[in-house]
Amino acid sequence: MKAETWQKEQISCAYLHAIAAREGFTVASWNVDKDGVDATIRRGGPMVDIQLKCTQRARTTGEAHSFDLDVATYDKLRAPDRSAPGYLAVVIVPPDIESWIVHGDEDLLLRCRGYYARIQDLPDAAGQSTVAIRLPFENRLDGKALQSMIDHSRQRILGGRPHD
Repeated sequence: MKAETWQKEQISCAYLHAIAAREGFTVASWNVDKDGVDATIRRGGPMVDIQLKCTQRARTTGEAHSFDLDVATYDKLRAPDRSAPGYLAVVIVPPDIESWIVHGDEDLLLRCRGYYARIQDLPDAAGQSTVAIRLPFENRLDGKALQSMIDHSRQRILGGRPHD
C-alpha cells in the first residue's frame, strides 16, 4: 500500500507526541498550518514551534540527511520576530507503510527515526523555491533534543540570564 500525505503527517505527529510524553513535555497541535507550525512544545514558560515533515526516501550526504523545505515555510520559521524559535523536524519511515508499526502482544513499535534543524535566524533563501535543510545524524529528534530546544528558547527569553 502506498502511503498518502496525511498518513505521513500522522506518523510524524505520533513520533513527536511519543517522545514528548515520555519526557514530560506538553505538545499543542495546530489545526491550520498557516504559520508554518504543526506543533508547539513547552515545558513551563519556554516554547518551541516545530514544522513536521515525513519522508520514505531520505536523501543522505556524508554525515547528514537533507530535506527540501518550501521557502514560504522556511521564511516563517526563520523570522526574527517569532515568539518561539522555529524548527524543522523530519521523520524518516521505511518505504513500505506496512512496516511503519510493529504491534506485538505487549508492545507497539514505531519503526521510524526523526532528525531536526533549527531554522530560526537562518539566512534569506535568495529567490529559490525550496531550501535544502541539512539534518545532521547527531541531531536526532529525541528527549535530549527537545530539552535542548527548550533551553535555547529559555536563553532567548532571558537574554542569556541563568534560569532560576
